[in-house]
Amino acid sequence: MIEYDELPVLVDPVMVCAFEGWNDAGDSASGTIAHLIDAWDAQLLTELDSEEYYDYQVNRPMIAIDDAGVRQLTWPGTRLYVARLPLSPRDVILVQGVEPNMKWQQFTREILGLAAELDVQLVVTLGALLSDSPHTRPVPVTGSSTDLSLCDQMGIEASHYEGPTGIVGVIQEACTRFGIPAISLWAAVPHYVAAPPCPKATLALVGRIEDILDVPVPLGDLPEEARAWEAGVDELAAEDDEIEEYVKQLEEARDTADLPEASGEAIAREFERYLRRRGTND
Repeated sequence: MIEYDELPVLVDPVMVCAFEGWNDAGDSASGTIAHLIDAWDAQLLTELDSEEYYDYQVNRPMIAIDDAGVRQLTWPGTRLYVARLPLSPRDVILVQGVEPNMKWQQFTREILGLAAELDVQLVVTLGALLSDSPHTRPVPVTGSSTDLSLCDQMGIEASHYEGPTGIVGVIQEACTRFGIPAISLWAAVPHYVAAPPCPKATLALVGRIEDILDVPVPLGDLPEEARAWEAGVDELAAEDDEIEEYVKQLEEARDTADLPEASGEAIAREFERYLRRRGTND
């Protein structure tokens, strides 16, 4: 069970969740949460009891040595952080964890039970999947919801997915039953460079979070890491004629499909992000 001494009073809070594992191609979604925690100096609120939800033979604890030479043992788990944003009229709860191995329904009840107690107004789940997307183009991020009014309000698609799902899909479905507005954002990671990390996909998800919350997110080294990642993949592709030709085919297909958006909504969103970040630096 979640343990806490006293819940903070939050202003119009939004909960953003991502989990390592099946829903997290290239560690892009979990990398987004890690970036937001650091960029917003989020403070730990509480964590779930890992003994309840994790099989340590599947998700093993990790040993690391810190800068002082001290060995640190970290158990797999799920932690909740609170970020209070000075340029936003709302607070943000960040849920960072590993997809649980068992008791998914109880896990979801704990997360959303706390969301209800904190009066969360919106839940945003993040995911990333492998796709036929060229690494040389902007990473597509698809937004969806089962709430049609929310789709109209935020300009996202109605969810029509059928098939296997991960913990983010379970949380989305539970939000519908609990009456909590929820949307899902998914980044498309090029399947031919599936190995993590994928900072370009993380950067794309951060951009969509900016759009949803209407608040600037400090990017730090993320843009440079994304450029370095793309340059590295360029070099690898250039060494193999078949891969290079395959990437060109993906580029042509993508450019044809995205031509209308490239001249409209995408440019407008990027300009709005620029204005938000400029306001932060003034």
